[in-house]
Amino acid sequence: MYESGQALPAQRELSTAYGVTLMTLRQALQVLAERGLVTREAGRGTFVTAPKAVYNIGSLQSLSDELRAQGHPIDTVLLSRTRRKLPGWVAVRLGREAGAPAVRVERLRRVGGVPAIHQVSWLPEAVAGPLAHVDFTSTSLYGALAETGAVVERATERLNPGVLSARLGKILEKPTGVPVFLSDRVTYSAGDEPVLFDRATILGEFIEVRTDRAASAVSVLWTRAGQETSA
Repeated sequence: MYESGQALPAQRELSTAYGVTLMTLRQALQVLAERGLVTREAGRGTFVTAPKAVYNIGSLQSLSDELRAQGHPIDTVLLSRTRRKLPGWVAVRLGREAGAPAVRVERLRRVGGVPAIHQVSWLPEAVAGPLAHVDFTSTSLYGALAETGAVVERATERLNPGVLSARLGKILEKPTGVPVFLSDRVTYSAGDEPVLFDRATILGEFIEVRTDRAASAVSVLWTRAGQETSA
């Protein structure tokens, strides 16, 4: 039995152990790769694929809390926390004026120690003020907001396909152009006030997106993809 992430022995060693020809073994490995059970890496070998974390778009939990609840070891690296002026496209999502003062929080999420999600969060300055001393490596934004009385009531989310930029490729330790999920989420507090905009770049090899549908539970709207803007 091989553990998640463990490298398989050399093909010749496996073929001898299982009493099959190299051709038969390679065909079997191809089937396992197509089913997502193993991953082949050029120059390194074949590895047992770790179970994917599930990102449930019907959930109103923070991303870190959701993955942690599934039993995945997740840690957060705070890349930056800066005061900025709201870009026009973010201001529209938050119902604010372009150039309004805001705080931009940039984080890297690692699942099992491996970079998996890059996340940029924008908060209007009035909302972010009480969070000035929060340690975002151990506290989620949703949790921090709740402590200030800004209870999260609902969120809208857009999910689009994308590819890694050169900058994010370095952060996520993947080549430029790798396919990713792009999640844009606007979170609302009581009174339906937009208090947080998140853009998450998610590596699909570690995380799958899922929703549980019922007659009146989750609203999913399909639209033609528009032009994406860098966060």
